[in-house]
Amino acid sequence: MRRVLVVDDEENLRLVLTTLLKRQGYEVETAGSGEEALALVDRFGPDVILTDVRMPKMGGMDLLATLKAKGNEATVIVMSAYGNVDLALEAIKAGAYDYVQKPFKHEEIVLTLRKAEEREALRRENRVLREEIRKEHQFEHILAKSQSMQDIFHTIAKIADYKTTVLISGESGTGKELVARALHARSARHAGPFVAVNCGAIPENLLESELFGHKKGAFTDATSDRIGLFERATGGTLFLDEIGELPTALQVKLLRVLQDELIRKVGDTRDVKVDVRIIAATHRDLSAEVKAGRFREDLYYRLNVLPIAVPPLRSRREDIPLLIEHFLARNNARLGTSIRGVDTEARRILVEYAWPGNVREMENTIERAMVLTEGDLIGAADLPERVREARDPVQVQLASGELSIKKTTRIVEETLIRRALAKTRGNRTRAAEVLELSHRALLYKIKDYKITDL
Repeated sequence: MRRVLVVDDEENLRLVLTTLLKRQGYEVETAGSGEEALALVDRFGPDVILTDVRMPKMGGMDLLATLKAKGNEATVIVMSAYGNVDLALEAIKAGAYDYVQKPFKHEEIVLTLRKAEEREALRRENRVLREEIRKEHQFEHILAKSQSMQDIFHTIAKIADYKTTVLISGESGTGKELVARALHARSARHAGPFVAVNCGAIPENLLESELFGHKKGAFTDATSDRIGLFERATGGTLFLDEIGELPTALQVKLLRVLQDELIRKVGDTRDVKVDVRIIAATHRDLSAEVKAGRFREDLYYRLNVLPIAVPPLRSRREDIPLLIEHFLARNNARLGTSIRGVDTEARRILVEYAWPGNVREMENTIERAMVLTEGDLIGAADLPERVREARDPVQVQLASGELSIKKTTRIVEETLIRRALAKTRGNRTRAAEVLELSHRALLYKIKDYKITDL
């Protein structure tokens, strides 16, 4: 961080700061206004912008807002006269790193810059570490470090090259299509097309034509020949999402494709050979659908050759912090925001929430919080009410379907200890009495559960 842009409408101050900073080894450029500073930013590429708060036309606050909107990552330090301290504090809330009060001592400016350099070095180090963690736990475009997901990654790598049909099951929002895309990307067919269709999103009377194509004149609106998705996917992969919604008549035709690799367009008399790898997905329990007579048993067994069950997010909570960092980084780049993280309380709420909508719900929740937060750190108040008020870890554990008494007992114990400590305002002796534990046993459990935020 050796390039400093000084922005102030007082020429003498610009001269003094230029002399001082050059002696300290900094490369310095100056601007007499916010507009002039913006013109210099792209050419000079400053690491630090040292700007006055009050200037004619574009002041420091407007300059800061414009830089943030453009996604410029320079560290901004504001200078303010005695009467402008409140304005300087407002600038910090808006994203400035620090402020220096005029008149200032030379050592003050140098010390503030040194602190900014140290902070930026830590931020760079954290970015590198986060990127290393992301790479370590990324499989194609799926981020996870939980054992259940690592097992799925291992399965994908093992079966990707086989043309055998795969059935992916899991709740809505768990990332079934990402798993399908990973299978395609890791296969010998990766250079071929990946064609996805949601069987429940297309009207039944159009679905057959969509899948198999049609001949001109096959029905009223068939004004020309059309190839279907099976032919479009030839040489690649066809992903049939929500296969449980497929009408019974089409289930028969799909079974024939799986057996013979032949399709027949609507209105045609000829069969067409296709070379397609089928991956199907469903949020329904297809074995139950078979018993209820809503899904063909023979088709179910043809699809369920290589099953992959994607676990819900609530059963792999160790993936949540990784996903939080991923969505923050992605949305900062997409939305032009500069949100640097999630505070401790908000993070705890996000980890403890049951996520009935799984990863998709979490992604939308993070994006909403990033848009609504007024600072650069997401707090509990920025999260939706349904998330804030559904964070009882005991209920979350029970809802997850976990049957281990040992695991559940630990969560119950930790929750009760935290509540007792909160009730007694951190008084461990009183908390031990409330919990009906010896003081020594409580201290042991506090250490065991790593309860540090008392």
